[in-house]
This record gives sequence, structure tokens and C-alpha cells, in this order.
Amino acid sequence: MGILEKIAEIEREIARTQKNKATEYHLGLLKAKLAKYRAQLLEPKSTGAKGEGFDVMKSGDARVALIGFPSVGKSTFLSLMTSTASEAASYEFTTLTCIPGVIEYKGANIQLLDLPGIIEGAAQGKGRGRQVIAVARTADVVIMMLDATKGEVQRYIFYHPPERTININS
Repeated sequence: MGILEKIAEIEREIARTQKNKATEYHLGLLKAKLAKYRAQLLEPKSTGAKGEGFDVMKSGDARVALIGFPSVGKSTFLSLMTSTASEAASYEFTTLTCIPGVIEYKGANIQLLDLPGIIEGAAQGKGRGRQVIAVARTADVVIMMLDATKGEVQRYIFYHPPERTININS
């Protein structure tokens, strides 16, 4: 049983468990397991292998990547624009792999990629950031999506990345 199956099984268990004082401890344990499995999915494999689901074959006339923080509407946008159903939920990191969809516009097929949310430190590999960035580099167009309710904070982070120190001796 893979990690994705374990996550789905725990989510089903949480959904069918009645929430009351007697089950609080059990639900807490389930949520802790769920967090552990999600963290395992977000961390890159130590063997150097590509992340599960990130190796998507390029198709169509153009490729568009949706980049943004977790829970900004990338999956919802993909589901609305294409016939592909991308899971959207109220918690962060619902999308754990690259999910492709196709938009047909005036005879052109445009591949739309729903990527996992990126977080600060993504360029250093935090939260599968390097894999997401690698897929975005293969795109013809990158759409950066922001949450309208957190726009100022997110816009500042996008346009003011942390300064890098340069070692002139290397």
C-alpha cells in the first residue's frame, strides 16, 4: 500500500468517525498520521528519483503551469477550465503531484498543469519546491496565482524574494 492509499484510508476513517469528546484522542492520532504521510510526500526522495506524478509528457500546442501558494485556487481553476477533475479541499497541499488538463481554444490544444503549492524556501527544496520549479521551467507560460484575501502579503513575497549572498571567492 502506497502513501497515497494510506492518506486516502486515513481521510475515510476521519470522515466516518463521529466527533465527540470520547473520540478526540483517536482523531488526533489519525490527524498526526495524516500529517506525517503528507510530509513524506512533500519531501523529495533521497534517491534522486523524480517525484511521483511530476514527470508529465508535454502535449498540445502550448504548456501553461499554474504556480502559487497552497490553497489559492489552482485546482479549482483547472477543474473549471478543463474536463479534468482536480481535487480541491479546505486544507493546504491537497494537490501533491502535477495534474495535467487540456483546454481547446480556436483549434489549439493548450496543456494546463496544476502544480502543488509552493512555500517560502521552495528554491532550496523545501516542500517539493525544486520539483515544482523544474516542471514550471518546461512550460511556455507560467501563471502565478495569488489569494485575493491575502494578496498584499503574497504579492510582496513574490516580488521581493529573499536576498542572496554571493561568495566571490568561489
